[in-house]
Amino acid sequence: MALSDSVATCLSPPVHYVICKLGFEKKDTYDINNILSENGEVCWQAVTEHVCYLKSDQSVDYIKTIRSLGPVCESVNLHFKSLTKEQFVFQYALWFHWTNCTELFLELFDVLQYTQTTEVALGLMKLTSCLERALGDVYLLIGKDCPFLLRDLLASEQLAVVFGRAVMNVLRVFIGSPYGLNLRNVLWHGFASPQEIPAKYCAMLLFLTAGLGQLLQTYLLQTKCILVHRPYVILVSSEELDVFPGKYVIISKFLLCYLNHETLSVAEELIKLSSFVLKAMLPFWMAALTAFKQSRYADCVILLLPQLEVGLRLLFTTTNKCPNRLLTAEVKFLSKVNYDLGMLAKHLDNEEVNQLPAVLEEPAMASILKEFLWDFLNHQEGPRIRDRLSHGEINLEAFPREVANQIVAFAITLLCRFSDEDMFAFKEHVVIKPLMNCASCYRSRFHPISRLKKQVLECMKSIHLWPELPTVPEEHIQTSKGLEGNAEASTLILMIPEIISQLQQYMPQNCCSSDDPINSVLTERLLIALCDTHICTLYSPRPVLEILVVLRKISTQCHQVSEQIIASTELRYKQWMNKTLRSRQRHNYLRMLNSIKFLSPVLRLILVLITLELVNIHLVCKKSPFDYQQYLKFLKSVLQYTENLVTYTSPEKNKWDETMELTNKALIKIRKISDRKLMLMQLAT
Repeated sequence: MALSDSVATCLSPPVHYVICKLGFEKKDTYDINNILSENGEVCWQAVTEHVCYLKSDQSVDYIKTIRSLGPVCESVNLHFKSLTKEQFVFQYALWFHWTNCTELFLELFDVLQYTQTTEVALGLMKLTSCLERALGDVYLLIGKDCPFLLRDLLASEQLAVVFGRAVMNVLRVFIGSPYGLNLRNVLWHGFASPQEIPAKYCAMLLFLTAGLGQLLQTYLLQTKCILVHRPYVILVSSEELDVFPGKYVIISKFLLCYLNHETLSVAEELIKLSSFVLKAMLPFWMAALTAFKQSRYADCVILLLPQLEVGLRLLFTTTNKCPNRLLTAEVKFLSKVNYDLGMLAKHLDNEEVNQLPAVLEEPAMASILKEFLWDFLNHQEGPRIRDRLSHGEINLEAFPREVANQIVAFAITLLCRFSDEDMFAFKEHVVIKPLMNCASCYRSRFHPISRLKKQVLECMKSIHLWPELPTVPEEHIQTSKGLEGNAEASTLILMIPEIISQLQQYMPQNCCSSDDPINSVLTERLLIALCDTHICTLYSPRPVLEILVVLRKISTQCHQVSEQIIASTELRYKQWMNKTLRSRQRHNYLRMLNSIKFLSPVLRLILVLITLELVNIHLVCKKSPFDYQQYLKFLKSVLQYTENLVTYTSPEKNKWDETMELTNKALIKIRKISDRKLMLMQLAT
C-alpha cells in the first residue's frame, strides 16, 4: 500500500489530542447567556475566566484552558445554529466592520449552518487571515512597525492596551501559539484534514471577532482615534507570472493550454490516482478545483497551497526515510516544516545528503520545482502568494485568475510527475502534455539572478535611445571652443576596444565583429544572448548572493544615469531651440553632448561586464575557491564610479568635464584588473 493511502492523519498524537479530543472532554452544557448579554454584547469577563494559568510563571495553561473552553465553544456554535441569517446580520454585522471584511464573516455563518468540513476549514483559514490583518491595523493605532508573525502580534503590548491582556490570551488559545490549538498554522501548513477541525472552534473565533469589535469601539470613543485600514498589496505584473497562459498561444515552441473544463476533469482523475495526494486530504484538492470552476480564485489557491506543501513533505519524508517529519512537528520544529524546510536543500538537519533531488530523476527537476515554488512563494520581489494570503494582505474578492491559473497548472504537473507508470496515458493526454512541457522549461523570474538579467536588458534599452535624442548639428559640437582635443576622450577611445578584445573570447561568436568592436559587440543582441544562458539558482552559495547585490546596484545606477541623460538632453535641446540658454549653459550643453558620445560605450561595456560576471562567477564560486572579498572590493569600486556618475550627470550638477575624468580613471582600473578577470573566467570554463 502506498504511503499516501496508509496515512490517516498528519497530526502527531499530542496535537491530534489537543485539537480533536481535549475540547470535548467536559460534557457540561454551557449557557450562552453567561457570555452574551441581552443587548448582544460579548461578556468578556465571563470568557476570560476560563483561561487557566500555570502557578510556576503565570503563563497560560493551554491544556486546562482548552478543556474548560470546550463547552463554551459548543454553546456558541449551537447559538449560531439557532439564528436565522437575518437575526445574525442584525445582531453581529456591525461588529465585523472593523475587520474591513464584513461580508466574509457573514458568509461564515452560512458555512456553520451546514457543517461542511472542507468549507469550515477554508472559512477558518480566511477568518484567521483577515483577523490578523485587522489586528495589525489596530496595532498601528499605537505602534509603528507591525509584527510579521501572528504570535508576536497577539503578544504585543499595543494590542493589550486596546483589548486587554486577558482577551489576547483567549485569542492565543485558538491561534498564534504553538502550545494551543494553533488552528491557523495547522491549516495553512496542511497538517489538518477537513474532518479534524471542529466547527465549534470556527464558531468561537467568529464570536470572539465580534467581541473584539465591541471592545475596539469603546477604545476608539475614549481615545477619539480613527482606525485606518492599510491598502491591500497589488500583485506583481501578471505577465511576469504567466508561466501557463490562460489561452491558446504559441510561446517558446510549446502550445500552452488553457485550464478549461476538460483539463480540470483530467485533473480530478489525477487527484484520485496520484501518489502525490494524501487520501485524507483529497477533499481539499477537489474543493480547490471546484472553486476554480466557480471563479473563486482566492479560495482555490488558499485550499491548494497547503496541499502542495503536504505533497512535497510526503515525498521528502518518504525518500529520506523520516516518516515522523510528515506529522505535525513538536513546537521547536513547527515553523520549519514547510516550504522553508529546505525540502530541496542539499543536506538535512543532521548534515546527511537530502535524497529528494536525486529521486526526482531528471537532473533539472529539483531546480525547476524549487525555482517555481520560490518564485511564487518566497522571493522578496515575487508575489509571495502564501505569505500575503495567510497574513491578509490581498483582497480576496479581487484575487487574479492569472495567479490561480499558474498554481493549478503547476499542481497538475506535480500530480502527473508523481504518479505510477500505468498512468502514462494521463501524462500524454492532449491537454496535459503541453503543461508538462511548459513546466519542464521553467526558469526563475524573481531570483536575484533573474532580476539582474531583467535590469541589465532594461538599462541597455534605455541607452539605445540615446542616438534618437534630438541634438544640435554636429558642427556646433566640434567647433565649440574648449571641446576639441579632449585627452580623456582620446584615452577612452583607445581603452574600450582593448578591454573588449580581452573579453571577446568569452562572448558568443555570432555577436562579435572585429571591424567595429564597440558598436558590434556592446549591443543589446549580445546581452540578450548572454542573459539567455541558464544559470541554476538552486543552492546559490553566499558569495554569489553578495556579489549579486553589488551587481544589481551597479546596474541600477547605470540606468539612472541613462534616464538623467535622456531627460537633460531633451530639456536642453528644447531650451536651445527656444534660445533660452545663457552662454555658459550653451557651452555646458555642448560639453554634455560631447561627453555622452563616449559615455554610451562605457555604460554598455559595464553592462556587458556585469552579465559576464553573472554567467561566470556562479561557476567560479562552485568550482574553485578564490578570494571573493578582494573581488567584491573591485566590484564596489565600479559601484562607487557609477554612484559618482549619477551625481555628476544630474540636472543639479552637470559636471561633464569631471564625468570624463572620472570615467577615464574607472576604465584604467578595469583594464588593470583584466588579468584577474580573465583568470576567473578561465576557471569558470
